[in-house]
Amino acid sequence: MLQVNYIRENREKVLERLSIRNFKQPELVDEIIKIDEERRSTQTSLDNLSAEANAAAKQIGDLMRTGKKEEAEAIKLQTASHKESIKNLTEKLNELETAQFNLVVQLPNLPYDLVQKGSTAEENEVVYLHGTPAELPVKALPHWELAAKYDIIDFELGVKITGAGFPVYKGKGARLQRALINFFLDHAIEAGYKEMQVPHLVNAASGFGTGQLPDKEGQMYHSTVDDLYLIPTAEVPVTNLYRDVIVKEEDLPIKNTAYTPCFRREAGSYGAHVRGLNRLHQFDKVEVVQITHPDKSYETLEEMSKYVQSLLKELGLHYRVLRLCGGDMGFTSAMTYDMEVWSGAQERWLEVSSVSNFETYQANRLKLRFKGKEGKAQLAHSLNGSALALPRIVASILENYQTENGIKIPEALVKYTGFDIID
Repeated sequence: MLQVNYIRENREKVLERLSIRNFKQPELVDEIIKIDEERRSTQTSLDNLSAEANAAAKQIGDLMRTGKKEEAEAIKLQTASHKESIKNLTEKLNELETAQFNLVVQLPNLPYDLVQKGSTAEENEVVYLHGTPAELPVKALPHWELAAKYDIIDFELGVKITGAGFPVYKGKGARLQRALINFFLDHAIEAGYKEMQVPHLVNAASGFGTGQLPDKEGQMYHSTVDDLYLIPTAEVPVTNLYRDVIVKEEDLPIKNTAYTPCFRREAGSYGAHVRGLNRLHQFDKVEVVQITHPDKSYETLEEMSKYVQSLLKELGLHYRVLRLCGGDMGFTSAMTYDMEVWSGAQERWLEVSSVSNFETYQANRLKLRFKGKEGKAQLAHSLNGSALALPRIVASILENYQTENGIKIPEALVKYTGFDIID
């Protein structure tokens, strides 16, 4: 959530950066500033009146103690309306604060200066390309046909049990999933991240803290009886570990990792591009989250991007890195890198990771602050990244490592799977 003081003091820059996102409601900025002016005026009136009331109460007390009852009663009459006026101003202030809050939460984060204007994924910048496409056998199969051929993932069985988007992993398919989870967690720990096990359901306050609510209700599974939400990513519970927390500056950066299943409704997702593992309602992911000093968050973003790339390199996958344009970024992000792996069988790029810097946007919602040596508390910066999401990594491994005799396992995974081929 943007800070109102920043919006008021930097109106032109706020409007200019929102235009990079193609934000459709720029008029909200002036509405927020107008309400803020009235809110501050009301706050000043309330403060002044409260001060008058307190001074009058003290004066009345002093007069009563010295036996000057008539003078005290006269002041009581003069200030009789203070209580009602204070009540009315307090109610007005609460109404203005609520109205302002409801407008501010509709504003997305402001794109960082490097983020370019754009509306679609086609306008994202390719900032790095690694490797070359794998040489595949003639008539290479997409992963959903390979899954059926080797009986390692059953999509129809998942439909019977739950519905579309909930596959059942079998035999070596299940073992490959478990191997990738352990591979990603071990590497995160080696990179200095502390492993956490977190709840898979969160309350509304947690969803608000990281920006899923009120922006993404339609994508989240909601347990209405208990008013809890199934997590769309471990980012939500892991980042919320620090909600309403003031950390010490010397403890920054804070680095956490977690494996969780993830649940996304993905309403309206149809067609060949979401077939098989390309888009699921339930999937596994290892997440990395950092809480950093504002001066170092973009250095941290580059470090996290390189870390995710190191995993893709170790798996021997041909990938590219995109800097997302304003119109393709998530609501809460100030800058995002997407990593995409080439699918030779589908002849398309598959997104396998997003790494984002949220600057103070989440921290302001979370009231996540740090206290420096001078003792002043200020908002920290939060970042997170997929390291990695399993479905499209599995799809990429199945497709890019297929041979006429089976599917080879990347060398780095063999010690985790216990086998070197799916046949």
